[in-house]
Amino acid sequence: MPDLHFADPSERADLGAFVARAVRLDPQAVVRLRGRDEGLIDAWVATPFDVLATRTARGSVDPTDMTVSGNELLAALAVVRGDRLDPGPPRDLLWRSALPPTRHWQVVDRLPARMVSDLADKGIAVARENVGPQGTPPASLLDQNVLTVTGDGLEIKVPLRCLFALSGMGFLADTDTDSDTDDHIRVTATDSWMRLDARYGAVVRRRHALLPLLV
Repeated sequence: MPDLHFADPSERADLGAFVARAVRLDPQAVVRLRGRDEGLIDAWVATPFDVLATRTARGSVDPTDMTVSGNELLAALAVVRGDRLDPGPPRDLLWRSALPPTRHWQVVDRLPARMVSDLADKGIAVARENVGPQGTPPASLLDQNVLTVTGDGLEIKVPLRCLFALSGMGFLADTDTDSDTDDHIRVTATDSWMRLDARYGAVVRRRHALLPLLV
């Protein structure tokens, strides 16, 4: 039987908040849980913005790499009160996104969280005025680059969809009430991926589209 164990009750609550946000964005969301040797669990979800979101919790998972239903995991977190629970049956075939590498990330820059949050709020306001026939913003709007970050020999263009994912997953602090004015978003990158780390989690996206396979 699959087993999910938390090192501390606060880790359980944090993962629950992460899963709840993912399910709110996509009721059919699945969560990929990956254990690390350091006693950590990386939880991953694919957001509707074509951006991956992740949060790390202290604990262990068995099997060490499994995908479960977001709704079933959320129900287990709500019902089982101990530090160990069954996250639900594996649904590995439902995970269709490649995960980024764990090594060779370069720190590009650190951005003021207030500035990033303001940009996300402005983008959301524009998106509400340009909702497509499916009730979602057009891809052309989501793909607009709203930030260009340079450092360590890299130039990273950040599209609006990454800020939407940060906001939608609740990773941005409430700058109206948060007293920590020094909160920052860390931008890191590899040759192929970019990552934005906020206080409550991170979003990750490929820097370049994959080339189609030639038939």
